[in-house]
Amino acid sequence: MVHSVFRGRFLHFFENPHQHGDSAWQYLEDGILWVEEGHIAAFGPASNILRKIPKSLQIRHKPEHLFLPGFVDTHVHYPQIEMIAAYGNQLLEWLRDYTFPVESKFADAAYARAVARRFLTELLRNGTTTALVFCSVHKASVDAFFQAAGQRNARMIAGKVMMDRNAPEVLLDNAEDSYTQSRELIQCWHQRGRFHYAVTPRFAPTSTPQQLTLAARLLTEFPDLYLHTHLSENQAEIEWVKRLFPERTSYLDVYRHYGLVGPRSIFAHGIHLHDSDFALLAHEQSALAHCPTSNLFLGSGLFDLASANQHGIKVGLGTDIGAGTSFSMLQTMAEAYKIQQLRGATLDPLQAFYLATLGGAKALSLEHKIGNFKLGKEADFIEINPEATPLLRFRSAHCNHLTETLFALAVLGDDRCIAATYLLGQPQHYPD
Repeated sequence: MVHSVFRGRFLHFFENPHQHGDSAWQYLEDGILWVEEGHIAAFGPASNILRKIPKSLQIRHKPEHLFLPGFVDTHVHYPQIEMIAAYGNQLLEWLRDYTFPVESKFADAAYARAVARRFLTELLRNGTTTALVFCSVHKASVDAFFQAAGQRNARMIAGKVMMDRNAPEVLLDNAEDSYTQSRELIQCWHQRGRFHYAVTPRFAPTSTPQQLTLAARLLTEFPDLYLHTHLSENQAEIEWVKRLFPERTSYLDVYRHYGLVGPRSIFAHGIHLHDSDFALLAHEQSALAHCPTSNLFLGSGLFDLASANQHGIKVGLGTDIGAGTSFSMLQTMAEAYKIQQLRGATLDPLQAFYLATLGGAKALSLEHKIGNFKLGKEADFIEINPEATPLLRFRSAHCNHLTETLFALAVLGDDRCIAATYLLGQPQHYPD
């Protein structure tokens, strides 16, 4: 049996601190995490657990480091890693000028494999252990991604883009082929090891009614699949949806009409929503992926976290690479805070770290597997050095309480703060 023991400072969450206050989280100044066969065998104060540990077991003791559950990225495009920081344009022009040309390269399976490996490396360098991932329209892009994730033994969700109109010919499938290819990929990868499949129409404007109908058929045939798409990101996009689906009352109503709104549906962005949309998402127990760096970079708008919280909607954070500008969940939290400031609200650092960990796990219906340090869960976690840079070291010396330290870490931190990333208790990123 493989054992690993870690000692240091620990933070994790049981619920959303915004709704449950101090009972929603636990911080241990000196804690121990004991991992057996990739799962959490014991967790708690060091004084309670030390006496139970055999003397033969070596303990990784990092008293200055902070251990957290692994970050969860609820919306990201692996084919777009090449185009991060592509200058100019808002959403629709950006898709035309950058996204579609880059994604056309994924017809080449060797290219897809190389990019998938690079993408997984970047996720782990930044402390992300689970992600909900857009592939490209090419079946080979999905195979390449899951093969790369399998080499790391990572818990990942991904799917082939379904897109049969309003895109370059080289990137279009058709409704029947997208259904057949998605079904083949589901049978190959879904629930294989730590993998899950997401039915992935890019967004309503690039799918015909027939394709959306067949996407819903997949969800009926395989009830534990995910649905992953975009929603109400940009005002021009919303007007386009109105023209394409004039009989529907809203962008979200398009998805509802075709049977795509449910408890395992994750909608990226959801910036420009009405009360009726929030109510429908809450009723169907669907989730929103908040992508702050992307929303600011493309000038799309400011996410209404207060309304999402008020309606009890599941929310996770997404980097949305490549419109998003960083793989780092720390930088993503910082931009999420700034968005709430612009809305005249705020984002407490404890809620920010919740959204990046257990909140993301709940958005993906994976809280029974990952997201905190409860016994029996999979041991995907990260080790953070809160003093990884000279500025952080200086700032940390002037922090008087945990929330101040967390806020400084989110605002000033980046990939340099990730001292190690562990999947099932085994190091996958370990720079020292």
